[in-house]
Amino acid sequence: MARRKREFNTFNLSFLDIMSCGFGAVVLVFLIMNHAIENEQLELNEDLLSEVNLIEEDIAEGRAGMVRLRNTLSDIDLQIVEADGRATRVMEQLEEYQALLAELLGEGFTDPDEIDRLRAELAALETEVAELRAANEESTGINARTFIGEGNRQYLTGLNLGGKHIAIMLDTSSSMLSDQLVQIIRLRNMGEAVQREAAKWVRSLNTVEWLTAQLPIAARYQVILFDTQARVALPGTEGKWLEVANEAQLVQLTDALRELTPKGGTSLENAFLALAQLTPRPDNIFLITDGLPTQGAAPASSGRVSGSERQKLFRQAVEKLPERTPVNVILAPMEGDPMAASEFWKLASRTRGAFLSPSEDWP
Repeated sequence: MARRKREFNTFNLSFLDIMSCGFGAVVLVFLIMNHAIENEQLELNEDLLSEVNLIEEDIAEGRAGMVRLRNTLSDIDLQIVEADGRATRVMEQLEEYQALLAELLGEGFTDPDEIDRLRAELAALETEVAELRAANEESTGINARTFIGEGNRQYLTGLNLGGKHIAIMLDTSSSMLSDQLVQIIRLRNMGEAVQREAAKWVRSLNTVEWLTAQLPIAARYQVILFDTQARVALPGTEGKWLEVANEAQLVQLTDALRELTPKGGTSLENAFLALAQLTPRPDNIFLITDGLPTQGAAPASSGRVSGSERQKLFRQAVEKLPERTPVNVILAPMEGDPMAASEFWKLASRTRGAFLSPSEDWP
């Protein structure tokens, strides 16, 4: 019995030794596997960090490239404006020399050497003018300034922004304050500073600024404002075409527009009659308005104008437009004038212009 007990104890000790060894082996295997996983994770993290660093370097290089491109574009715009200014000065000199030569010949001046010298100078100026014109033609479509709307979006409008003499006509009547009659009445009873900040009016001014930023740099333009009467936006430029290349004048024009307060009724007839004061006549027209006119060349006899009367006033005004000139209509929304969109669309279609009724976040 004692011998069996000793054998049993010996068996238990052997079994415990075996279990201890097995558990130790499992722990050792676990430690080896855990160490291998940690090494693999460390190597993976190092690879990811290297890729992140490479991407960050690419981003930094891309930003530096964007800055260089913007600076290059600014330099090109400046060179174009300077070239256009040189062309204007050369043209003025050419006209002076031509007038001088004609005057001398008319007075019987016969010195052949002096005449040959003047003719040589004329020929040189004409050559320079031709070169500058060729450079301007290559730059057609490049803008004298930029205008970026909210969200930095570009729009396909279908508007034809070409032409050599471009008239932009902006409705400044009180209806340009809002597209709701009740809101217009409320705003009219507020201060002018509040009226100038009306959303619809601000969008209209942004539209003018967007248009002037898209015009060909070699073109000329004029901005005509109209309510019951018509006038140029920049005082002192009556009957004159302005140069798109003159950026300082564009800034002056924009500042003058921001000081305006919409008021009064609408006379399209007076607006279109104002185009006749421009020489030469415009070859492209942009009309920014929100509805049919409320009067003709003179105020209506009665204070209230019906929808059919407004249609009649509109068709009467259209007859004063220059012939064969595209009219591009940018029509802001306005309640209570259901026939406006139809009439202005037909005008744009008939003159081979474009019709646009923009969203509230345009341009």
